Amino acid sequence: MSQPFADPPRHTPRCMLVTGGAGFIGSNFVRLLLRERPGLRLINYDALTYAGNLRSIADLDGHDGYLFVRGDICETERVAALLREQRVDTIVHFAAESHVDRSILAGAEFVRTNVVGTQSLLDAALQVGVERFVQVSTDEVYGSLGPEGRFTEETPLQPNSPYSASKAGADLLCRAAFHTHGFPVVITRCSNNYGPYQFPEKLIPLMIMRALADEALPVYGDGMNVRDWIHVEDHAAAVLAAAERGRPGEVYNIGADNEWPNIEIVRLILRSLGKPESLIRFVKDRPGHDRRYAIDSAKARRELSWAPRISFEEGIARTIAWYREHGDWLSSIITGEYREYYEKNYAHKMQA
Repeated sequence: MSQPFADPPRHTPRCMLVTGGAGFIGSNFVRLLLRERPGLRLINYDALTYAGNLRSIADLDGHDGYLFVRGDICETERVAALLREQRVDTIVHFAAESHVDRSILAGAEFVRTNVVGTQSLLDAALQVGVERFVQVSTDEVYGSLGPEGRFTEETPLQPNSPYSASKAGADLLCRAAFHTHGFPVVITRCSNNYGPYQFPEKLIPLMIMRALADEALPVYGDGMNVRDWIHVEDHAAAVLAAAERGRPGEVYNIGADNEWPNIEIVRLILRSLGKPESLIRFVKDRPGHDRRYAIDSAKARRELSWAPRISFEEGIARTIAWYREHGDWLSSIITGEYREYYEKNYAHKMQA
């Protein structure tokens, strides 16, 4: 469904480079573009690390104006050559190491990809004279909230994990590019996403996958950490609105006013699948686990003429159904590396 806009866009992309377009949010964004902007030339640039999966985008091959390129955003000159060759005028930057637990286990790759990679991409874009650069970030850069209030674009950055610190660093480099070079950067910061093609290390797909297999569901701490959830398709529509309508140098928070304690999400999934709550296993909390996130998205709604369209009830039902129907996709990505990670991060924490 097309996103209605009250006013014409400030920027009309002709050729867009999407980094990380084989990942969860990136692949959903690419699908949105192919549906809603059929005249746009689109380059999907992805390094295909563990969370970037060609099976998530295999059905996109053959679309007019669509090109997949495997590559590393840290290779500045290669990226610059591609931007010139394809006459790219817009970059939407999703590529990132994105899981907090992995960043706690080993943070160096997060710095390389999220900080060094973003600067390398900015350097390439500056060389070529790209007209619009969208940095897709996260509400986690703001830190943790108490029981009241929401994050606004003026909330100070107080990241509490190596992941969120690396994303905050990337955001500040983008801010610096705007203020130093006048480079047309727009930053978006979104709440927790859910939906199809999400790698099963994140809460919702992990719980669905394990519940379907009648395996124990690991829940951190007391399960009362609160997150503000948005369906990935609503997030993708907001990022497109930011690319076309956002003001350079501005930050836009994206959220759906949909706060849930983690334990209630888990119970909802179990009820939906007809599985018993006895599958829940509380595990030792992760270090520095932020207690609550909540997003004030009034600025994005006002300036981008955007609003979420998918209710949580509809979205979670669609998501559960998608994972039930795509066991082949799940099986294809549950590699030995993922199982080793699961054992390292969760299995030894299980409590009776």
